[in-house]
Amino acid sequence: MKAMILKRCCSLETNRDPLEVAVLPDPCPVEDEILLKVNVCGVCHTELDEIEGRVLPPKFPLVLGHQVVGRVAASGPGASNFGIGERVGVAWIHSVCGVCKFCSSGTENLCRKFIATGRDVNGGYAQYMTVSESFVYRIPQQISDSEAAPLLCAGAIGYRSLHLTGLVDGQNLGLVGFGASAHLILKMVRYRFRLVKVFVFARNAEEREFSRELGAVWAGDISEVPPEKMDCIIDTTPVWKPVLAALNNLEAGGRLVINAIRKEKADKDTLLQLDYANHLWREKEIKSVANVCRRDVSEFLTLAAEMEIKPEIQEFPLEQANRALLELRTQKIRGAKVLRIA
Repeated sequence: MKAMILKRCCSLETNRDPLEVAVLPDPCPVEDEILLKVNVCGVCHTELDEIEGRVLPPKFPLVLGHQVVGRVAASGPGASNFGIGERVGVAWIHSVCGVCKFCSSGTENLCRKFIATGRDVNGGYAQYMTVSESFVYRIPQQISDSEAAPLLCAGAIGYRSLHLTGLVDGQNLGLVGFGASAHLILKMVRYRFRLVKVFVFARNAEEREFSRELGAVWAGDISEVPPEKMDCIIDTTPVWKPVLAALNNLEAGGRLVINAIRKEKADKDTLLQLDYANHLWREKEIKSVANVCRRDVSEFLTLAAEMEIKPEIQEFPLEQANRALLELRTQKIRGAKVLRIA
């Protein structure tokens, strides 16, 4: 099969083609697995972190990609839940132990044996991949392949983030950063709440304009002060400084949810700016998001079909994965980027 593989971590500043085209043996499904013929795979900021070593893969070479949509091509022994040719998706959560206290309590995303698609095992930047049928999702008929791909990660993690805010109708929600996940959160809010006002903080003028088109009542730079305080804020950026600005814009008793797999190390100046009275006092909360559960993915796909959600999409052929990643890194973003495999 054809694949784009990562052989080693590197800086995208000095190496603009970190992934190489390769021909690999077709994978073979084992017990309870299916073989998936990949149609499309979404491009995520997490892949930039893997390439540049901030989220270090355990082995090389590696096939990245964890927003995968395709058709069932074969079933391994014991796998019987999906028919050949059925359209399905695979998300970041590839497998968990299933028996620990987290898996038993509905928080399998915190399992210490959490295996991630496209990080711990080969993902969807390839023509085929294998996955346990317990971690596969049927794609609603009314959602196309390319529309479904970002829903499996950006959408599902956005869904979990919105749930963790505890947002109720009539409150103000702030979105810090406005990429693939945030624009889907804004669509969800517009659908589920009548009186919530959404304020967007983004350094890119095009992203700010895009957010206004989707219904944000205000959009400004991350450093700007909004006209009102926020009851809840979701931060989707990989850096620390927006966290301080978000805390400063948070209402008393408000909650900041950080939707990021990692944050760059804070420099001393940033840490020195953290002021208890302005940033944390008056019962402000900070909560992080760690991965997603299968429930998040399946519930969000159902909601997306109900909403008839149509993510903004930019498609690239598989061979142009490096270009898509570079555009993502340089903030050439409007919605989500998707690789067309087949």
